[in-house]
Amino acid sequence: MRSGHSLAFQQFEEVLSQITIERISLEDSRVSDLLKDTNHIKGLPSCPFRMEWSAESDWEPGDSSQVSEGSCILVPIPSSAEEGLLLRSVGYAEREQAIAKYRFLCDGTFILTTRYGQSIAEERIWFVSEHVRCRSSVIKTSEGSGVLQTSFSSEVRRLSI
Repeated sequence: MRSGHSLAFQQFEEVLSQITIERISLEDSRVSDLLKDTNHIKGLPSCPFRMEWSAESDWEPGDSSQVSEGSCILVPIPSSAEEGLLLRSVGYAEREQAIAKYRFLCDGTFILTTRYGQSIAEERIWFVSEHVRCRSSVIKTSEGSGVLQTSFSSEVRRLSI
């Protein structure tokens, strides 16, 4: 369950999401393909995973065409315990393969910066309790000189068995 505020649209949004994250093998062909497409990256991949999501917003209730869904393969390539690269088969701000830089701050905040063809996205994720996290994002122009979109979400995890 996510509540968010979009400065671009100047309104709040309620979203119900179903997110599944599964660890996959380094030998998985989808991981091999992603690594092959980014063969200029140095470092050893670690703990790849697949993320799948489906989300419905209250901006268009009952409109099934407004359901956001998809999946992607993510492959971390750590350079230290606190930072590294994250290969993404599908990006967040633009629907293209991307290479992001990640780092963890000393308080556990996760920062992900992704350069796309037309924009730069910076996402910050932090947990305020075991089942509540906050997420902010800023999408800038590809030169970084202008802000295209900002958002803030507080998210509550509902565990299913």
